[in-house]
Amino acid sequence: MKKTEMLKKNYEFRAVLSNGKFYSGKCIIAFIKKNDYKNKNFLGIAIGTKIGKATKRNYIKRLIRESYKNIEKQIETGYTIVFLWKKKIDIKNAKYTNIQNDIKKIFDRAGILSED
Repeated sequence: MKKTEMLKKNYEFRAVLSNGKFYSGKCIIAFIKKNDYKNKNFLGIAIGTKIGKATKRNYIKRLIRESYKNIEKQIETGYTIVFLWKKKIDIKNAKYTNIQNDIKKIFDRAGILSED
């Protein structure tokens, strides 16, 4: 069973960005907030339009989604997570390994990776 659902509404993003805890990596910023659902995580990805055109932004979103999916089993449930791409980081640095390392470090710092 898939334990992560995507955020779609603007008010859902705003709630996490205003009340969530801030964690930063080399190319990704994450806001993490505890939610009311004990067996479900929510994931949101936002890339600003100044980063590049739609194809580049969608490419970054796919990389973030895929690297999240690979470590999804290790993440504890009950959290809402929003990923943002840093504006100063060039799209040429959007490599799968860089993003995956960033996400692992962020989750480790946040303390939501299970010990399995």
